[in-house]
Amino acid sequence: MASIIFLDSPACSGFSYARDPKGCDVGDYSSSLQVQRFLNKWFTDHPQYLSNPFYLGGESYAGKVIPLMAQYISQGTEKRDQPLINLKGYLIGNPVADPKFDTNFRVEGAHGFGIVSDQIYEAAMKNCKGNYVIPQNQLCAEVLETVDSLISEIADGHVLYKKCDFTTPKPIDDATRRKFLLEESIEPNDAPGRPTVDCFTYGYYLAYFWMNNKMTRDALGIKWGTVGEWVRCNKEFPYTHDMPSSILYHLNLTTRGYRALVYSGDHDLLVPQLSTQAWIRSLNFSIIDDWRAWHLDGQAAGFTVAYANNLTFATVKVILYSSLDHLFLSTELFCGSCNRAHNRLFVQGGGHTAPEYQPEESFAMARRWLDNEPL
Repeated sequence: MASIIFLDSPACSGFSYARDPKGCDVGDYSSSLQVQRFLNKWFTDHPQYLSNPFYLGGESYAGKVIPLMAQYISQGTEKRDQPLINLKGYLIGNPVADPKFDTNFRVEGAHGFGIVSDQIYEAAMKNCKGNYVIPQNQLCAEVLETVDSLISEIADGHVLYKKCDFTTPKPIDDATRRKFLLEESIEPNDAPGRPTVDCFTYGYYLAYFWMNNKMTRDALGIKWGTVGEWVRCNKEFPYTHDMPSSILYHLNLTTRGYRALVYSGDHDLLVPQLSTQAWIRSLNFSIIDDWRAWHLDGQAAGFTVAYANNLTFATVKVILYSSLDHLFLSTELFCGSCNRAHNRLFVQGGGHTAPEYQPEESFAMARRWLDNEPL
């Protein structure tokens, strides 16, 4: 389907590094320029790929800066800078865009999911008058505190899943498992807190050990001594959120002919699909193909709408699987208690971010869109 470059950005995230420590101190604009410079150098070294249609893609907060990166690349092409990257468009999932949309619709989304009652939602509407970002009065502040407290009870990345350890670092409590998993590995300072095996975030826990394994680093070509301990979420990263909104860049790019696929897991409350739909509507594009289901294997895999200027929005929806379809979700199947597990259904669906929860559906969506086929 495509040749893919996975880039750890900004510098000093993941396995990327900077020779000068100041190179790690970046923000939205400076890190996007870093990406443009990287791509210019990469295509200079690999000119055989210049004729390929090129797309940018990112999830969550990366979805906010992807349009900025695309803007920089587009401007370079217009100036006839070398190399001429054949940019065609971009894909963004569960994307952060603008707090006046992203934050505002968390309240409405929580109400829609049944986390917030009608009375609380009505009080929020009455006292906050549509502004849930910065409370303008004490009553608004109080009701928003109540909303936040209720949302804190659930996993807002996917409201149907268990609330589990996510990124909080603390020492691992199983010395034997630690020794086994860390053979030939970088010795950690603090392994992440271990969620139970039936938690979705258990994969994040295992990823920590896999990424710090010497064989993994050798396979990825990580230069020895550049990055010590790999951590999934670095809370002390010196990053400046200096771009207030990405919506103008979406407008600039799509009206100039670049294609855009914007998609959302429909049970994400971190960046609700309601907020994404709202900022897309603010562009005032006419609808080309009205809201409809898109399908995979005869089932609705989500819903989609196509706008003028080659902008497509899609949701990735919840699907129910039997326990035998997805054995890894049932700890009981590993201890012989299969009779009880046979009668269970496990919920999967679009969360934050959609491809993590629904990889097959997300892959089909991306492939069709890249091939210029209807979803």
